[in-house]
Amino acid sequence: MTSLYASIPKDLTANLEYRRSLLSVAGRSKDAAKDLWIASSRDLLFYVNAFCWTYDPRQKNGSIPFITYEFQDELMMDLVDRIENGGDLIISKSRDMGASWCILTVYEWLWHFRSDLSFLLVSRNEDYVDKPGNPKSLFWKIDFLHKNQPQWLLPNFTRTKLRLSNDDNGSNIDGESTTGDVARGDRRTSIALDEFAAFDNDASYRALSSTRDATRCRIFNSTPAGTSGAFYDLTNNEEIKHWRLHWTVHPEKARGLYYEGKRPRSPWYDAECKRCAHPQEIAQELDIDFAASDYQFFDPLELNKHANEYAMPPFKVGEIEFDDKCHFKSFEEQSNGRLSLWVYPDAVGNMPSDRQYAIGVDIATGTGSSNSVISVGDCKTGEKVAEFCSPTTRPDQLGRYAVALAKWFKGSNPIGAYMIWEAPGPGRNFGDVVLELGYRNIYYRTNETSRSKKQSDIPGWWPTKDEKRAIYGEYRRALTNGLLINRSRPALDECREIIYSSTGWITHARSMSKMDPSGARENHGDRPTADALLYKGMSKFPVVQKVTEVIPEDSFLHRRQLADQRKAKSKRDQW
Repeated sequence: MTSLYASIPKDLTANLEYRRSLLSVAGRSKDAAKDLWIASSRDLLFYVNAFCWTYDPRQKNGSIPFITYEFQDELMMDLVDRIENGGDLIISKSRDMGASWCILTVYEWLWHFRSDLSFLLVSRNEDYVDKPGNPKSLFWKIDFLHKNQPQWLLPNFTRTKLRLSNDDNGSNIDGESTTGDVARGDRRTSIALDEFAAFDNDASYRALSSTRDATRCRIFNSTPAGTSGAFYDLTNNEEIKHWRLHWTVHPEKARGLYYEGKRPRSPWYDAECKRCAHPQEIAQELDIDFAASDYQFFDPLELNKHANEYAMPPFKVGEIEFDDKCHFKSFEEQSNGRLSLWVYPDAVGNMPSDRQYAIGVDIATGTGSSNSVISVGDCKTGEKVAEFCSPTTRPDQLGRYAVALAKWFKGSNPIGAYMIWEAPGPGRNFGDVVLELGYRNIYYRTNETSRSKKQSDIPGWWPTKDEKRAIYGEYRRALTNGLLINRSRPALDECREIIYSSTGWITHARSMSKMDPSGARENHGDRPTADALLYKGMSKFPVVQKVTEVIPEDSFLHRRQLADQRKAKSKRDQW
């Protein structure tokens, strides 16, 4: 920072007096005005704190001098560095941190004093980019900067809709909305995408793709809006620099800072929380909490409690072998296997035969964009004892694998485990294979709203909005009350992203994206859906409870149990 900027007072009254003195000197001397223009061109922070104004309608007259805080100084200097040297930048923020004003002021300063630069401002619709008289629009803020500057400081410029051209140096700022492939085929010095998390999911991914080759510097600025969409993906990309503007770095908002456990609070924060209508609003507008900024279906505290008490690494991981008729042959341990077990087969490889088992299946297309999952539960103990998970297994292949698992986990039923799957989409192909194999211990479509619960001859579970809410509600209750013991930590983690969508459906936040640009294989609610179906299947049997078997001390089985417990504890400690 230059000594010239360091000399500017930050107290409001003193700063206003300092500004008046500069304008008075410049008004009396053209040389003084020229010197101030040169100083502004060389020192962004001097320019901002001496000649820029922002707008806040909550203030008495709306116009307030732009007096920067230390975090804003650092952010703006980093923005200049990124724009000049290349590199994307993510800004996730609490509400009212001045991030948009910082970005726009940096763009305006470079447009003002540097030649032949080209910037693009992007928002979710055109009115937020440029609408006369609307302080929310990006160009309105730049116009406001110019409205409050002396004439001798301003360049000659041309202002038209969605465009600002500096006639003296050839630089320009354009605006665009995300109604199409924004900046496709364009070339820009920098592109700023404001409130990026609020973009439609499909539009956000298209914008991410179309802007990539248009500039060396993209600036993504937003408060959180859940765990779906491109902005959330970007915040988890360690290759991109991430500014996290939490309210605690704001001197006025953090005044009187104290902690409630590990959670920071202040008198300002407490007052804002009281004004928020819902915890989701607090998470989104204040806490920069992406997961909680969705309307979550599962209580995170209950999930943490269940995971801490019951989740553990699988006892075995591997693959099963089966014959052409899907009769189980063997289990082979493999470190990268798709099947996890929380139960031990007996000496000849069979599962305990004194109980009933159920299987829940969620089927994906097998193209790698989301997982297909098979969950197996022990109806006697209420435990989930196995989980198969794969993003590349086709529905027909999954059908064969599921039937083989059902025959392995046949328990006391000579046919095999009771199986329920989600029937629409790829579930049709899955179901065809199950039926072709002659497997019939399965769920048939039932009218859940009728008193008779009449069963049809249509295989598989068919979701409606009410039925999906019902099975997820029962699964949530089962986890909370210990009626279903879920050992799989990944399955419990996925529950954190199950939300109420804007249309009222229960869905996985990341499944709302129409694209899968990352190739991530955990984009959808595969495990929670399979587990919810599993519990629905387990509920078919009259008794679902935990039992404690009395095993004589010093017996072989007792010694083996102790060894298993030591092994599981060792894995858990390593985990």
